Amino acid sequence: MTTLGDLAQLVGGRISVDSKLKITGVSEIQSGISGTITFLTNPKYRKYLTSTQASAVIVSKEEKVKYIATIRVENPLLAFAKILEHFSEKLPFDTGIHSTALIGNGVKLGDNVAIGANSIIEDNVEIGINTRIGAQSFVGQNSVIGKDTELKAFVTLYHNCILGNNVLIHSGAVVGSDGFGFVTDKNIHHKIHQLGRVVVENDVEIGANSTIDRGTIGDTIIGEGSKIDNLVHIAHNVILGKGCLVTAQVGFSGSAKIGDYVSIGGQAGVRDHVEVGSHAQLAARTGVTKSIPGDKMYAGMPAKEIHEKNKIDVLMARLPKLMDRIKELESKVAELKSKK
Repeated sequence: MTTLGDLAQLVGGRISVDSKLKITGVSEIQSGISGTITFLTNPKYRKYLTSTQASAVIVSKEEKVKYIATIRVENPLLAFAKILEHFSEKLPFDTGIHSTALIGNGVKLGDNVAIGANSIIEDNVEIGINTRIGAQSFVGQNSVIGKDTELKAFVTLYHNCILGNNVLIHSGAVVGSDGFGFVTDKNIHHKIHQLGRVVVENDVEIGANSTIDRGTIGDTIIGEGSKIDNLVHIAHNVILGKGCLVTAQVGFSGSAKIGDYVSIGGQAGVRDHVEVGSHAQLAARTGVTKSIPGDKMYAGMPAKEIHEKNKIDVLMARLPKLMDRIKELESKVAELKSKK
């Protein structure tokens, strides 16, 4: 049994009622369920505070709330994330090698490793303690996987790739495939072989069906703590810094260099051999065609600082009326000329 007091202690918050109030789970504020806890971060949802059936709500320390139990914290969303983890279903973690898995020669397995059904681990692979390889996954020869890492089902890790500790890779992701490299001579495209690696540092998450290409000579590097959404493509020799957030359908061309703690919206793109400075923010569908400094927000194609892009959008919206005005003025000028 979990009480409100337990949850307050978990998130370091202050409660407004009896700490022994029972909490059985979580729910959304607009469709709250009795016995659950919800949260408020977006002012648009404040209207539901008086109607929600949830038994308690997580709010900021400044929020004024009546008629419902609260836990007040500095960061309600972070607190709710911890509570979601508390109530999340704990799926069984079977250790050992499934009877249908194929294990190559010279493979080194740490303690408590799990390898799922029909997975293939090629020669000379190293896998750290408490790491789990899901069913029908593939790990290529000479690859190294750290501890406390998980590859979900149907993950492909090519040869000579390096995964750090506490890495999570979701189903369908491919790490270490060839970069797109060809040289054309007399209308024939000759493949440029890719000899580098992919190096994924600690605490990285890679979403479903994302692809990360190996370097041509050097390495493709995914920095510590970066989180990559589904359907993201990272080309050969890209360097993605620490703590980056990359949402769905983003594409990085070869040898792009992304600084630390960069946030990138959906369907944005970065061309080859350009740099994006640390702490930059790219709005959805931003196209980076040349290097841009960090600590700024960008939008549009080609990327511009967002305040400049917004001004351009306003002017573009006025163009039809401006054209009508120009035609009117031209007509008046022509009329005045005809009277001379």
